[in-house]
Amino acid sequence: MDGRDAATDLELLRAHVSGDRDAFAVLFHRHRDRLWAVALRTLGDREEAADALQDALLSAHRAAGRFRGDSAVTTWLHRIVVNACLDRIRRRQAHPTVPLPDGNRAGHGSGIGGVEPAAPAQDHDTALVVREALAALPVEQRAALVLVDVQGYPVAEVARILGVAEGTVKSRCARGRARLAVLLGHLRPATGAAAPPVRPEPSGPVADVPDVTPGNPRPAEGVGSGSGRYRRDANQEDT
Repeated sequence: MDGRDAATDLELLRAHVSGDRDAFAVLFHRHRDRLWAVALRTLGDREEAADALQDALLSAHRAAGRFRGDSAVTTWLHRIVVNACLDRIRRRQAHPTVPLPDGNRAGHGSGIGGVEPAAPAQDHDTALVVREALAALPVEQRAALVLVDVQGYPVAEVARILGVAEGTVKSRCARGRARLAVLLGHLRPATGAAAPPVRPEPSGPVADVPDVTPGNPRPAEGVGSGSGRYRRDANQEDT
C-alpha cells in the first residue's frame, strides 16, 4: 500500500505544500465523491458542477500553503467548492439571458462528465422535481439545505463550511424548507400528509469527475479565482 494512502488529510496537504507532486491528487480522490455530490446538488447541472469543482480544486491546490489548520481539511475543501458553486450561481443570476441549467444536458463539448448520484428508480421523477425546487431557492438557503438535508452534514459542520453561525444555518434551512413546502405542495397525497422531505440520496459510484492538475507547479499563493474568495457576510440573514 502506498504510504500516502495511510496519511491523514493534513499530512497530505503539508506534503503537497512541501513539493510532493502526487499528494494533492491523493487527497482529492479521497474526498471527490462528496465534493462532487455537493457541487452537483448545489448547481443542478453536470457541466456547471464539473467546472465549479475544477475551479475550486485548482484554487485549493494553489492556496494550500495558506491553510492555517483552524478547521478540518475536508471543511476547508468543502468551503472552497461551495464558494465556487455560489459564485457561478450569482454570475448566472447577473446575466438572466443565460437559461437556468436543468441538470439534463449531455456533456457535449466540455470533455468532462460525471455520473450523477443516483436516486432509486421509483423516486427518480420526485428527485427531479425536488432538484428543480431547490434551484428556485435563494442561493444561501439552497447551499444550507443541500449540505444539511441532502448531504446529511451536521449543522455545526455546515456552519464551519459556510462561515456563518449555527443559528444562521438553522434559519436558512427553516426558510428554505418553508419555501419548498409551497413549491412541492402538489406532491402531497390526497390525505393531506406533508410533502416528501428532502433527505440524503444514496450516491452511486462517481466516474469522470474532473481531475486536478498534477504536481505543484507554482508556489502556494492566495486563492486565485472567485471560488476561493469568501465574500458572504456571516451575520447576513436571508430575506
